[in-house]
This record gives sequence, structure tokens and C-alpha cells, in this order.
Amino acid sequence: MTDEAYSELREFLDRFPVGFPGTSSGVDIKILKRLFTEEEARAAVLLTPFPESASRIAERTGADPERLAELLGSMSTRGLVFRVRRAGEALYSSAPFMIGLYEYSVNNLDSELAALYREYYKTAYMEEMGASDVQGYKVVPVAEYVESETVLLPFMDLTEQVRSARRISVAECIYRKEAQLLGEGCDYPLETCLSFGAAAEYYIENGMGREISSEEAVRILYDADRAGLVHAGTKTRHLSNIYNCCPCCCASMKGITTRGHDKHRYLNSLFEAVVDGSSCTGCGECVERCPVGALTRGDRAAVDRDQCLGCGLCAGSVPRKRLS
Repeated sequence: MTDEAYSELREFLDRFPVGFPGTSSGVDIKILKRLFTEEEARAAVLLTPFPESASRIAERTGADPERLAELLGSMSTRGLVFRVRRAGEALYSSAPFMIGLYEYSVNNLDSELAALYREYYKTAYMEEMGASDVQGYKVVPVAEYVESETVLLPFMDLTEQVRSARRISVAECIYRKEAQLLGEGCDYPLETCLSFGAAAEYYIENGMGREISSEEAVRILYDADRAGLVHAGTKTRHLSNIYNCCPCCCASMKGITTRGHDKHRYLNSLFEAVVDGSSCTGCGECVERCPVGALTRGDRAAVDRDQCLGCGLCAGSVPRKRLS
């Protein structure tokens, strides 16, 4: 087995907005070898970010259409390429490392792969995630914590978006699963990663997640909120994924909580906490709930606006606390 196909695939993945940089240790290539056969690596670089049929990809690239269709079908079931179905036809597109190959390997994750991912995150990927200073995720609190006079755009009303989703799946959080496999797990809930629409169909069809109703999805959302998890979604107007993130395992949160990085490198805060000075008693409950230490306790709570994620966890701990 040579590294040529894997080096080409690494370079291909590195062209995504959040790329897949090489490392001096070669752990990046080790990860790709664990995920892809050499033939699969050569097939993956034929795809584009736009969904195409196997026959169209074969026509464009000169690949054997029958073999390519068989290969892409198999790869899509293992999370190596993304697949959607339109009018009964399977269409394939490339998957970045994150959100993509990493998350889609949730069912195949073992201690060996978890160790490779952890090494790669520490040596290259944490910096890569924050290198552009363009946040990959937006933080959205549940709507009841938002000041009632605030006008919410449809994509800001998390609960209503969930209730109106066409199809929903839930999967295990790969970050917490990885930590558990490495003996560093936390006590936060594991089955919390929600996907919607085409993303949900992909998870369900490939057995990466189970299909749930909108009612169960809302329950998971509120259970995650009570547990102290931050609701972070992809930065799209349509609802695609909601990751309920803990401060100790989540790739984005760890950059903030363990390295002291600016939140703007990873997360886009749509709201911020505001303390009602007339009702705050300085009980400190909101301080305990804040996942990033943005609140301090005195006669009344005080908010560090530069650190606040606008996640709403503080508002859920004290009656009448609101975000604006």
C-alpha cells in the first residue's frame, strides 16, 4: 500500500473552508488509511461538493460507471461520501473532514481511531478550526429564554424549527464517545446529536442514528438544556444539525475552555445574557451554569460580553432571566 492516493485525498480535503492539514507525524494519513481503502481514496477525490449521480461523475472523470456506482454506494453507507436521493436516484457529494468524515464515523469509532483523532486534534485540527476566524457554528438558545420583546427571525427560533422539520434523527455525540473510549469521558448525556431533513435521512439510512419524532427531539433539546449543554448548529438558514455541546469534549468548546481562545474563532453568538439588576439576588446559580466562565458573582451577577456565548443556560437557572 502506497501513500500516494492518501496524500492526494488529504490535499483534496484540505481545500474545504475548514481543511485537513498535513502533520509531521503523519497522523493525518494514518486516519485516512483507517477510513479508506486505496481504491476508495482514489474515488473520493472524483466528487465535488455538489450532488451528482454516479453515472455523471463517471462521465466527467472517465471512471468505469458500474464500478464507481458500486463503490460510491458502499462508501456512502460507511460515511465516506455524502448521499442524497432525488426522484429515487442516489446522488453523491464529497464530505469534508468536519462536519463529515469525523462525525459519520460514530458507529465505527474504537479506541485506536479515537486515539488517532485525539492526536490529530491536538497537533493540527484545533488550530485549523479557528484559523480563518470564521465561526463554523451558531449558538441558539431555546426561545423561551429570549427577551419576549425581541423579534426572532425564523432560523433563530430553535424549538419551532425542530417542530416543523420534515425528518429528524438522533445520534451519539462522537466527541463524548471519543473521550469515553480514551478514559476521559464526562457524565453529560451521549445521545444528543440531532440531524434534520436530508442530513437526518443520511443518518437513518446508514444506521448512524435513529429516527425520532419532533416531540422526542424537543424533549432531547430540553433535557440537554437542563443538563447544561450548549445548542450549536451549522450556520445555515435551514435547520441541518444541532449539536448539544459540553465544555469538556466538544472540539469547538475545548478551544475556548482549555486553551483560552476567543469564542469568535469557533462560535457565532446571536444573543448575549443581560442581568436584570432589579431582580438579581446574587445567588450565583447562573455563574455555576455558565460553560465558559462568562459570569461572575457579586451583589448581583455580572456578564463578560466578550466571553458570553448567548447559549441561554444561565437564563434557564434563574426565574425571569432573559437574553437579548
